[in-house]
Formats: sequence, C-alpha cells, structure tokens
Amino acid sequence: MMVAAVVFSAVSCTKSEMKDNVSGMGMLSVDMSLPELATRAISDEHLINTAVVNIYKADFSGLVRSYRYSDIPSEIYLAADSYRVDVIAGETVSESPAAASWENRSYKGSDEFDIVAGQVTSVTVAADVNNAVTAISFDQTVAENFVAGYTFTIGLDSDESAKLIYDESKSGAEGYFIVAGLDEPSFNWTFTGTLAKDGSEFTKSGTISNVLPGKLYRMNIRYTIKDGDLEFTLSVDRVTEIIDDVIIFEPVSTGLTPSPAYEIWAGHATLHADVDAGEYAGATVRFGYTSDGQTWAYADAVSAGDGAWTADIKGLAPSTEYTYTLLINDEQVGDALNFTTDAAPNLPNASFEYASLVTGASYYKFYDPACGVEEGASMFWGSGNGEGPDGVNGSANMGIEITYVDKDVKVHGKQSVRAQTSEMAGFLAAGNLFTGQFDGLVGTEGGKVNFGRPWQSRPTALKVWCRYETDKIDVINSMPPGITLTKNDYDRAQIKVAIGTWNYKTYGGTKNSPVHVNTTDESTFVDYYTDSSTIANGDIIIYNDGYQINKGNKVSATTTEWVEYTIPLDYHDLKSYPTHIIVSCASSQYGDYFTGNNGSKLWLDAFELVYE
Repeated sequence: MMVAAVVFSAVSCTKSEMKDNVSGMGMLSVDMSLPELATRAISDEHLINTAVVNIYKADFSGLVRSYRYSDIPSEIYLAADSYRVDVIAGETVSESPAAASWENRSYKGSDEFDIVAGQVTSVTVAADVNNAVTAISFDQTVAENFVAGYTFTIGLDSDESAKLIYDESKSGAEGYFIVAGLDEPSFNWTFTGTLAKDGSEFTKSGTISNVLPGKLYRMNIRYTIKDGDLEFTLSVDRVTEIIDDVIIFEPVSTGLTPSPAYEIWAGHATLHADVDAGEYAGATVRFGYTSDGQTWAYADAVSAGDGAWTADIKGLAPSTEYTYTLLINDEQVGDALNFTTDAAPNLPNASFEYASLVTGASYYKFYDPACGVEEGASMFWGSGNGEGPDGVNGSANMGIEITYVDKDVKVHGKQSVRAQTSEMAGFLAAGNLFTGQFDGLVGTEGGKVNFGRPWQSRPTALKVWCRYETDKIDVINSMPPGITLTKNDYDRAQIKVAIGTWNYKTYGGTKNSPVHVNTTDESTFVDYYTDSSTIANGDIIIYNDGYQINKGNKVSATTTEWVEYTIPLDYHDLKSYPTHIIVSCASSQYGDYFTGNNGSKLWLDAFELVYE
C-alpha cells in the first residue's frame, strides 16, 4: 500500500509577534509531501494539489477549516485548542469520481494536534489507500479445465455500475472501489465459464459482506477435479480474520455427465462420464444405450484425463430418444440419462420430379404449384434460366436456355435435370442449378443470384448422381487468380455444398436466400472454405476423365456414365447450428468468369443428404 504524508507545522505566537491579531490565536503552517509515491493514473503533483484538507475541533463539534491543498494560505490562524485534521486525496475527490477503477486510488489520513500558546506544533498525517482493493487471480487449474473466456465479475451491491471484470489478462491485477461513506457495503461476485471437457455453461455468484476501506481482498480461484469444486479462498490483508469459501458449481461424482446439445447429431453422439480414479483404478468403463429399452448396444469409453471418460457412438437413428447408462466392470453405476437425436431431412424435390413450364414459355422452373405435394409446390431450386413472368427474367429471356428437364436420361423417377453450358454471340452462360433464386441479369454481361434456403439440420455428406459430357474449352474470357487454363484443356463441372449462418444484411441477399453473388463483381464471390459464417462445406470437381472431392487427389473415373458421388461436409464449427443451406451446381466450373466449353452437359439426379 502506498502512503501519502502531510506535514503540518502549528505555530502559536506571542502578542508582539502576532501584531494586530487577537490574543490567544495560533498560526498553523501546512506542508504536504508524498515521499516515494508512484501513482498509476495521475501525477504526484496533481494528487497533492487536488487533495482536500479538513480541520475539525477534536471533540467533533464542527468543521473549522477546509481547503484544496493548492489553495491553502501560507498562514492559518487558529485559536489555541485541540484539533483533528483529515486529508483526502485521489479519485474520491475528483470532479466525477469512479466508484470502481483499475488505476485510480483514493487516499485518506487523520491525526489530532494541539495549538498551544508559545509553542510550535508539528503534525505528520500518513494518508494511506482508502479503497477496498481487490486482487483476483486464476489458478492454473482454471486455465486447464475451462475454455478461454472465463470471467470473475466483482462489484458493489450499492452501485450497479461499480464493478470490474477480471479475465485471464487481468489475473492478479488490483482493482479499487470507493466504499468510504457507504452504509455496510458488500461485494457481489459472479464467476462464469465453459467447461472444456463437455462445453457446459454455468454461472455461480456470491457475496462478501462487511467490506472495509483500506483493506486488500486477495482472492485465488482454482478448480478441483476430484470434487468438482471451484475453490475460492479469500484473504484480507491486515485483518486477522481469513475467510475460506468453497463454491460448488457442478458437483462431480462417478456417473454420467449430460452431453451438450451440439454433441448430439442425427446419426451419432458423444457421451460423457466422470469416474473416480481412486475408487475405480484399472476398471473397464463402457456405455450402454438403447432406443426401445430391450435391445442394448455398447461402446467402450476412452479416458480424457482427470477422471473424464467419453465415447463416440454411431449408427443412431434420427429423431429418436435413447437411454444410456454408465457401466464399470459391466455393472451399472449411477442413474441412466436420455438424449434425442436430431432430425435428418432431405433436400426438397431432391429428384426433380416436380417441375413445370414457365407461363407462356417453353423452358422449365423447378417446382410445380399445381402438383399438390408440399415439397414440390414452391421454389427451392432455381436456375439461371430465370422464371420469366413467374419470377425474375434470366438467360432464357435472351434466348439462352441453360437448364433443362430431361425425361430420357435419368436414374430415379421420371426425369433428371440437365445443366448445359451455352454460348450466343460470344456470350457464354454455364448451365446451373442451385438452392435459391435467380435475381436478374446484369445487361448482357452476367447475372445476379441469391443463394441459400432456410435449413437447420447438420448433415455429414451429400450424395448425388451425376453424368458429365464435355470437351475442350472453346470460350475464354477470364479466370480466377492462379488459374491458367488454355483451349487445350478440357472443361470441368463443379458442385458445391455448404451450411452456414449467413446474414442477408451482411451478404446482400434476402432472408430466405441470404448470399448475393453478382457474376460481374468478384468481390461478391464467397469462398466457403474460408468464409467466417460457413459451418461446413464440401465440393466436387468433375472432369472428363475423373473427379476431385474437397481439394483431394484426382480420382480416375468414367464420368460420362452415371456415377453416385459422395461429398463429405468438412465442419469448421462443431458447436453452431445452420440457418441456411447452399447447393450450387455448374456445368462449367469457371462459368462465372465466362470461360468453358459451349455444350458441356451435367446431368443431376437423386440428391441425398447423409447423416452419419
């Protein structure tokens, strides 16, 4: 603690020395110094000059004098008597004092002195820190067992705004609270964090009563694995009383630990348990699970350290409630718990059985309002053809039809979709099909698309049947940076799939189709591998002689025949749930750059989302 020293010289003079002053009056000469004081937020000079000096009668009968130190006269005349002096400095006497601060301290000191006729009285007042000071530190066990971002918030119960938030960067730092003058002040505290072992969120709060000015409340937070306690030891400097307080926010004993929701998928789940290593050293740990209470399956648990055990169970049925138990040496320990797997919907109109001619035109839109089937009656899939009078004009209004219904070439149902690259007067348009809606032409140079449809499930892969016929590139306009194709290279098709949390206000689209792309403006193109709002994605490039999935190695294959491809979704974020899904198919990979082969054909049929 830092100390400010205020030195008073009280001088009582003779009648001759006092000249015209009244007999019995003494003169008080004040000097103030702050030896070896190093303040954090204000200079020593400012601290001294703004200090308040109050002189009272020693019997507390009233205030005699009050000055700012910078305004104290060189001579103060006082009647011979007993007095008390108070010195107050720092934040508490500032114009707008902050009740809680990381830097600005408050100081106070008091002493008594006498003015005696004919004598010089010197008084030194030690002004000590007058805040209630907090010093919160996090033990290494907290960092080891909690996800980064845990906090300890502490504040005065009398003032909602008077609080400080300790995080990892503030561990061990001192915080200063102005409590002088408050009626029985208390500290309210809250610890919040996320357990690393299972992602569970929790909050624990408490109160420290009878907070006193000039005391340091030093606290250390540590996590005890065995007992599942957050141990909170509070020591108050210069006070003989030591308060130990153990805060239990998650009782942990041998038994199952509930899995966070994001670890329960449609086809798999991660189970957790805590096992006392001392009691069950060397034991076999397993999980048993059942959906009907009759047929049980079992999974060996794997130690995650510190008494935590986990198992990833697969082959689950979607939208199904399971009961599971902890087995130690094949004996059930503790109570059973339940979880329900996520739903596993497929893409609507996934085989394109529902399509209808655009009003007054000979080209198709990929839904049929008159079909009487919910999944096919409204638009989910769009194409660059546009929908003319039924929606938005596209390439078909310019005489370039690029996406067809094909009743002759198919693998499922009565028809498939054929995306076909077409060229007219030097303008190349890649055949395409996508979840979303075409948003309009950009002159004769390109088009605008709003990609995406509302979606909430988390698939693990996308299957699709494709057939691809192409030839060497015959139209080159431009290409992405780093791509150097020539007319000696064959065209290639591409299918992209992604789920994410794209906000239409950021990505420029609509609420239902949030990602807006203008093919004449590369700044609107989205790379789903690096995009911050993409939860998971995958893609396939189909060549004339093979294919490449998720930037892997090229696989040789006869792509001119029907092939069922499986595109895994690589998850960038395992804790979030999507709001939309994007599937985008193009018969020419660089069609957005108006480069490809006039006549490349990509047939698409029987899309299926996989939930494993």
